[in-house]
Amino acid sequence: MILNLEELLEALEEERKKGKKIVFTNGCFDILHAGHAYYLKKAKELGDVLVVGINSDQSVKRIKGEKRPIVPESMRAYLVDSLKPVDYVVIFQEDTPEKLIELIRPDVLVKGSDWKIEDIVGANTVLSYGGRVERIEFVFDISTTKIIEKILYTYREFSK
Repeated sequence: MILNLEELLEALEEERKKGKKIVFTNGCFDILHAGHAYYLKKAKELGDVLVVGINSDQSVKRIKGEKRPIVPESMRAYLVDSLKPVDYVVIFQEDTPEKLIELIRPDVLVKGSDWKIEDIVGANTVLSYGGRVERIEFVFDISTTKIIEKILYTYREFSK
């Protein structure tokens, strides 16, 4: 379910009343691929409710450059929301989800294994109230950047 922040906080309050463990992760999810699907499936296994924060289009531009995102935020949110492990999706405007994490107060914060715990935004916040920070290993050697590079390479080869 794609919700704004206020709606999400209300929904999570209800989930907590039921004793559910909240898991949070975030990302751009620009071109959805098998690595994203695996990562989200593993994140969901760490709790009961998976919340995914998606960077807004403006946030992606600031982080990844003017040519990104490839896919607009409403479509990225729709795709991520359509995945079986995902319970809630929220779009955030900031470059990092720090404020979002402070408000959501997840039981588990998840990032990929390419992040050191000390570099994970919100890790200190989550650890401060007894939450956990988990890192998920990659099993697919793929990324949105690699997909874009392959498309550009293929285009150049076919254009010769």
